[in-house]
Amino acid sequence: MKFVKVFFICLVLFLLIWIDLPENLHIGDTTLNPPVVSVKLFGFQFKKDFKTRLGLDLKGGTHLVFQADTSRTKAEDLTDSINSARDIIEKRVNFFGVSEPFVQTLKSGDKHRIVVDLPGVSNVSEAVDRIGKTAQLSFREEATAEAKLATQSPLLASFASYGGLTGRDVKKATVTFDPQTGKPQVALRFSQEGAKLFSTMTKRNVGKRIGIFLDQFLISAPVVQQEIKGGDAVITGNFTVDEAKQLAQDINAGALPLPITLVEQRSIGPTLGAQEVEKSVYAGMVGLLAVALFMVVYYGRFGLIASGALIIYGLISLAVFRAIPVVLTLSGIAGFLLSIGMAVDSNILIFERIKEELREGKDQDVAIRLGFGRAIDAIKDANLTTLIVAFILFNPLNWDFLPQFGLVRGFALTLMIGVATSLFTGVVITRRLINFFYK
Repeated sequence: MKFVKVFFICLVLFLLIWIDLPENLHIGDTTLNPPVVSVKLFGFQFKKDFKTRLGLDLKGGTHLVFQADTSRTKAEDLTDSINSARDIIEKRVNFFGVSEPFVQTLKSGDKHRIVVDLPGVSNVSEAVDRIGKTAQLSFREEATAEAKLATQSPLLASFASYGGLTGRDVKKATVTFDPQTGKPQVALRFSQEGAKLFSTMTKRNVGKRIGIFLDQFLISAPVVQQEIKGGDAVITGNFTVDEAKQLAQDINAGALPLPITLVEQRSIGPTLGAQEVEKSVYAGMVGLLAVALFMVVYYGRFGLIASGALIIYGLISLAVFRAIPVVLTLSGIAGFLLSIGMAVDSNILIFERIKEELREGKDQDVAIRLGFGRAIDAIKDANLTTLIVAFILFNPLNWDFLPQFGLVRGFALTLMIGVATSLFTGVVITRRLINFFYK
């Protein structure tokens, strides 16, 4: 039984080390890389690599400035169109694999511009091609079973393209409220030609869904209750007011095309500079070694076990960062290093409790069991409060009264992952290691 446990631990460690390998690691004539997982499941191809994504401050990237042509946009629709264009660009960039872009709108006089900073992208022409086209709105019918099997795209698997009805046929999308329930809904008004196409589509799809796509993104899929004539339609659902506004903005962005023109492009280097990054990494390594040395000197064999658990903690955290993936900035690395302190703190609480039990003359096995049991509540409370603060800093709902800056969010995200991992390693792995070496 002990051999099986050792084999399982070695297997897990091997997988973690493989995932955490540096890219293009040369060992003699052999080049090693993190794994790339490619699986075909239910007709879909899923591919996942495990690479470290670095932010603008660590790796640099591409800086793009687009100017919006607002000459054909009504004054009352201008703000919604600009905001929708910004959101669409962010979705497009993420869709093509560029994580954590920095996208913001700027106004200079009567000119509206959208600034895009893309970490890790040096091919400017490719980046411009990704985001420089005007958004396209399309309406698609629910696909047949054969069509679902034929497509390789999970986004389009449930819907087949219908070539007639597009954003050009939508005059306006507005937020209204159901007079019976008072719930927010989105009202659509089609052009004369669009009304005919929509009537034909709804007649053919009663009881089925119609997918509303912005580029390749499904933004809504309402069920057709009956044939809709006259060019007016309503999308109902369990929307909040903000969700209904967002849906109307997205539809209007396709219905009211806002052409954008590239006016500035350049590649940017790491904002911190390579030397500062190297110093930060060096400081982190010195801190880790100092913590490990303290644990070994003060707690002896327990300290060695804690240092081993700390190494496992680091391997698990890095594997999680690569699997999500997390775009690492210097502030994100700071959050990770802070979580290491939380991991060590958990071990200290456990070891001090064990020492108290041993001083009272209890048997070693009993002292270990009681020490863990009495330390666990304090560990959970300490980590829970840190997780709550990190969640508030991350601000997943984009509340205006909380931070919305990428650097703060990067710090909060790595801190949350690190604290959750430290809770696991401190309570589970450290205990298993102690039981393994002391029994």
